[in-house]
Amino acid sequence: MTDLTPATGPLRSPEHDDFRVSVRRFIAEEITPHHAAWERAGQVPRALWRRAGELGLLCLTVPEQYGGAGADFSFSAIVVEEMAFAGATGPLFYLHSDIVAPYLLHHGTEEQRQHWLPRMARGEVIGAIGMTEPGAGSDLASIRTRAERDAGEWRINGQKIFISNGQIADLVILAVKTNQALGAHGVSLLLVECDRPGFTRGHRLEKVGMHAQDTSELFFTDVRVPLDCLLGEEGKGFRLMMNELPQERLLVAITAVAAMEAAVAWTREHVMQRQAFGKRLADKQTIRHRLVEAHANTVVARSFLNDCLIRHLRGQLDAASASLAKFWTTEMQFSVLDNCVQMFGGYGYMREYPIARAWADARVQRIYGGTTEIMKEIVARDFFQQS
Repeated sequence: MTDLTPATGPLRSPEHDDFRVSVRRFIAEEITPHHAAWERAGQVPRALWRRAGELGLLCLTVPEQYGGAGADFSFSAIVVEEMAFAGATGPLFYLHSDIVAPYLLHHGTEEQRQHWLPRMARGEVIGAIGMTEPGAGSDLASIRTRAERDAGEWRINGQKIFISNGQIADLVILAVKTNQALGAHGVSLLLVECDRPGFTRGHRLEKVGMHAQDTSELFFTDVRVPLDCLLGEEGKGFRLMMNELPQERLLVAITAVAAMEAAVAWTREHVMQRQAFGKRLADKQTIRHRLVEAHANTVVARSFLNDCLIRHLRGQLDAASASLAKFWTTEMQFSVLDNCVQMFGGYGYMREYPIARAWADARVQRIYGGTTEIMKEIVARDFFQQS
């Protein structure tokens, strides 16, 4: 298999290379041999999270005082890349480590950080985030799940859908309306433990792809949590989500580019070996040009991604740029993967081939984290405001 380590860019240094070797070994030993079974089961075992925690692969950007590695985001990006290279879509570590944990780190109280982050870093507590509802997808201001003050507690009623890690989560950062009349200004975030009375998990949803990654409905019926489970200020939840979404969208872009690179490498190997009409597929001009076009798009995507990574590491990646990266790389990813599937012929439609699984897994990336259409609107607002 081709070594997919980026040749240049912000993820290359001796420290990055050493870390990548350890991540790659972990995936080869602990994930790849079992991933097909997890796809049949529809989720990964909790023991995998604890093992990742033991090896220091969770919550990498969390400071050491809270149990993390105190690393910068470039090391998180390596974990995301290596998982995509391996087609390991079941363990959604980045949701836990690089989406949920930053909410606590950036907006939690010292008590909340001390209570949750060390256990998350050890893999003892698995995190999820509850935003999407049956009637509110990318339009987060329209959520209907509500929380009301009642006898010194928050009383929560409502439901969420398409929640990643929903079946195995111990802690959900839940977007709720604490003031129905204020729209986006009435949204707050609550830390909800999943063993609270009134909290129930719906069935595991059957998805087109990402079969080993559990996605569920969550239901809240008079769920009570203490008032100090509020994350940040009341009514500021929408703003907090907007602040954290650029990194989430960059994570999706990292996955997309890595999946493209893996797909091109798999397809190159296939056409170099596959014979048709007495010649290798790689000897046919149509195939060569088609694959080179996919390769070119992948090279451009990597260059664009590296620029975004550098800007993010400097604290300079704005919402519009992250949205542009998310929609362009995921749209390009699906185009590249679809072309690669075509070059595999009938084999490309068989799930035993990684290209087929990658193709199916890729489709959702144009939807979650904000649909392509929403991303374009965010970019357009910024673009047309420029003088």
